[in-house]
Amino acid sequence: MRTNYDWPKESLVEWLTEQPAALSDVYTYSGNKADWSGIAESPAYSDMIGEIRAEGERLLKRPIPVLTREIYDLFEKSGNRLIYEGLYFERRSRLTSFALLHCLFPDLPAYRQALTDTIEAILEEMTWCLPAHMRGNPVDRHIDLFASETGFALAEILTITEQSLPSALREEIRAQIERRIVTPYLDNQYPPYHWETADHNWAAVCAGSIGATAILLGIEKERAAAVLYRAIGTMNHYLSGFGEDGACAEGPGYWNYGFGYFVYFADLLKRATGGHADLLDSHHVRSIAGFQQKAYLAGNRPANFSDASSHVSVNIGLSDYLASRVEGVDYAPLGIRAGFTDDHCSRFAHALRNLLWFRPEAPRQSDWPSGSWYLADVQWLISRVSNASGSFGFAAKGGHNDEPHNHNDVGHFILIADDDPAFAADLGSGEYTAQYFGEGRYEYDCTGAQGHSLPIVNGQLQAVGAGSKASVDWAERGELADRLKLELAACYPGSGLAALEREFVWRKTGLPELELTDTFRFGKEGGAVTEVIVSKCPPFVRSEGQIMLKGSRHSVLLCYEPQSLDVSIAECVYSNHSGQEEGYYRISLISKDEASLEKTFKLNFKFQEQVES
Repeated sequence: MRTNYDWPKESLVEWLTEQPAALSDVYTYSGNKADWSGIAESPAYSDMIGEIRAEGERLLKRPIPVLTREIYDLFEKSGNRLIYEGLYFERRSRLTSFALLHCLFPDLPAYRQALTDTIEAILEEMTWCLPAHMRGNPVDRHIDLFASETGFALAEILTITEQSLPSALREEIRAQIERRIVTPYLDNQYPPYHWETADHNWAAVCAGSIGATAILLGIEKERAAAVLYRAIGTMNHYLSGFGEDGACAEGPGYWNYGFGYFVYFADLLKRATGGHADLLDSHHVRSIAGFQQKAYLAGNRPANFSDASSHVSVNIGLSDYLASRVEGVDYAPLGIRAGFTDDHCSRFAHALRNLLWFRPEAPRQSDWPSGSWYLADVQWLISRVSNASGSFGFAAKGGHNDEPHNHNDVGHFILIADDDPAFAADLGSGEYTAQYFGEGRYEYDCTGAQGHSLPIVNGQLQAVGAGSKASVDWAERGELADRLKLELAACYPGSGLAALEREFVWRKTGLPELELTDTFRFGKEGGAVTEVIVSKCPPFVRSEGQIMLKGSRHSVLLCYEPQSLDVSIAECVYSNHSGQEEGYYRISLISKDEASLEKTFKLNFKFQEQVES
């Protein structure tokens, strides 16, 4: 059953009046004050603190970036986001780094001064929103992801630094948060924000940050309850974006982001209401909490469908908190802990809890154990195999082509091993530009069907839209093999297809093997079919009917029927999320016979130990 929290506003007022102890004590498991000096001196935290100090020392040598109107306007003029955002997020890196270093080493004046200077610069910014999120919204009223995060970060810094910052600066922080966040949020003369009814990460991050900020600022109880009531309503919309399987269709990176802020708010809300309002207290939310450990194929490499990254490290604070609070959630391997600078947005909420919620003593394995899951609501099959030969992962998806951060990718699959480049790859997120989220979105290889391992039928790629969807014939998980069979004809309207069955058989013993069988049935006339495999590994045609995909440790032998298919291999490039060019290989297996009403093609992917050709 889906979750819907509906605590009356009057109850929230009553519960808030009961809140215990100082807010600076709320960040530990016990509820006691954080032992910053103990953390600073503990060997268990030395790697984390070393990363923070290294970033802090780097930033001490650099001036605070200047955010000019000219740079701000670049997005509207050219669609470029990266230049302004690079400077904006370096400011947030300064805020996060120096706030934590000031708490860890309060006797070092350089960190305190750098924190003070950075806060003063942020308080003077024209807007805390990104230009890409403004688009006609009033500067003095709009709240986006990063404005809400900034308000939350400043409220947390006020809380944990207690009285160590200058009193005038503390008052100005409170005034600016009130002006930029609390007042516009409660101003009923404007329509609600678009994210208040969203079912994805925007809802959790914005509402969670604003609700947490209201708690931390200690504003008048009636106003605080009004903020919390509205934020909780938005959290209901956020949770509606998850099925009973708990899967995040945007992938584990966005789960880290959206569900992370949901949990951060939930923790503060429960503490502030004396335990009365507990957002984690539902089967549905507990199912979402378990998604992380199902999403990974090997190490820090997830099933990165949609705009997910191919490598997603774990926010160890969030992960440990959930493992300690939610039955069935495992502690993540420490080796895939996110480093301090891994988050290019330098989010303070993550970084603070990566220190204060980390449990050094927790029982952990060195890597994710073997396992397989079928997530029925998103129609994902995920399977990982860990044995003496290495770690291997396979994932395939059904779904539809109108998902959050959508790619046209119904029936697409991923095949990886250890640290080898992906043998069957998902390119993940491209560079975020105006066009990337505009009419030209599916011209990009990252998002369009042309950049995925999917058939082309009579020259047609998959169509965009909710009607372009899979139906699942069966999904089976077994000790020796996992199977998924999808019907995909709805994804190719106008192609002449009557049916398109795609069946995966993933055999898990020894060196795994994936067998992919596509069966095409046409209505009145036959058709031309091209099977496409997208790989990050260089392909070598070894002999008729065999292509070797060479990784660094393993190889995969792709076997096909040469009498039915011709081979064409193209080297392609795309612009990744960071705006850097990356390469990949598009292997096209082109049907020779265009007349048949029914065609069946079988592709075998066999893992092998690395061999020299």
